[in-house]
Amino acid sequence: MKVTGVRTKSYEIELTRPLGDANDPIGCTHLAMMAVFLDTDEGLTGVGLSGPGMEKTIKGMVDHLIVGRDPRGVRGLWKRMVDQVFKGNNRGPASGAISTIDIALWDLKAKANNEPLWKTLGASSRYVKGYASDIGLNLNDDELRAFYTRLAKQGINAGKIKVGLNQEDDLRRIGIMHDALALSGKTPLLMIDSNEYWSPKQAIRHIQAIEEQYELNWVEEPARRWDYRGLRKVSESVRAAVATGENLNDISEFMALIANEAVDIVQVGSGTSGITGALMVADMAYGFELPVSLMNCPANYMAQLGAALPNHNMIEVLDAGGDQGMIHQHTVEDGYVVLSNDPGLGLAFDEDKLAAWAIDRPSARVTMPFARRRGAGLYEVPIGEPEYLPEE
Repeated sequence: MKVTGVRTKSYEIELTRPLGDANDPIGCTHLAMMAVFLDTDEGLTGVGLSGPGMEKTIKGMVDHLIVGRDPRGVRGLWKRMVDQVFKGNNRGPASGAISTIDIALWDLKAKANNEPLWKTLGASSRYVKGYASDIGLNLNDDELRAFYTRLAKQGINAGKIKVGLNQEDDLRRIGIMHDALALSGKTPLLMIDSNEYWSPKQAIRHIQAIEEQYELNWVEEPARRWDYRGLRKVSESVRAAVATGENLNDISEFMALIANEAVDIVQVGSGTSGITGALMVADMAYGFELPVSLMNCPANYMAQLGAALPNHNMIEVLDAGGDQGMIHQHTVEDGYVVLSNDPGLGLAFDEDKLAAWAIDRPSARVTMPFARRRGAGLYEVPIGEPEYLPEE
């Protein structure tokens, strides 16, 4: 079997609920994505998912490095791609392309085996524990309660909530999450995420105040992703574990965090150079007795990897409608993502819907900006104040 080429389709959907965090508390209502189809000479097609605007980067990498090669040699092809970007390093658009292509290659490998990817990766069970994640700093109390209640009815007892702008609001909203998750009939596990908005000292002060009322399982990105000194300071000063890594792309970026005992829970996902890159980071974490947690993705397809990791604890379940236009049989039952037995990722695209939602470029309603909010690391800017100072 040989790869013959790649096709892409960009599309935009309206989410079933808006998403927002400390850096963008207003949030967004729409999501733009790009479906990627890696074709072969035997009629099998591997699929991946990327952001729009990546067409040329992905096509260039596939045409130059992947076409004509057997897609089943996934790890070798991953190394070939990473070596190609050696000077510029495996990050940014290059890393995004590698991640998407790698996932499509794994999909092809499992399809060639006529088995689900979790079996190809060596897992013995298709059940992966999940936790509810709001990404909803823009949700009102009723909307927040409804979200966690809905997931609790699916057996999920662990939840992560966005914090960072107002301590009083944070405490009230954590209480709403706690009470809703208790409806699962299990003891709630609580996590918070400040999205690198705080400085280490701010994080310690806020987290210690929260821990006077609630037991926290982990605190996510309480300082900058690369700040191993600050993250270690937070970890040593609070009872909760420190989780970080979701915005890192390459194994090299995790080394300083692990070596300097700055991370207690290593977060990986599709952006960690794909499944192959995430495997490598997870293996390194396993050597240091560190658990890993998988980040959210449409249709929870990365749970295929979580099922195969001996040190995986929970995958983030967003449940915001990101899987519209996708065909899959993965479910959430009794607190677990239950993967289907369909070959590969267990994921296909409804190309008619994608055609109806096709875009040339994302609208202004799409995605939270990749910017840091004014005041981050310095002082909290309450919701309603301008994010940027007026120019002269």
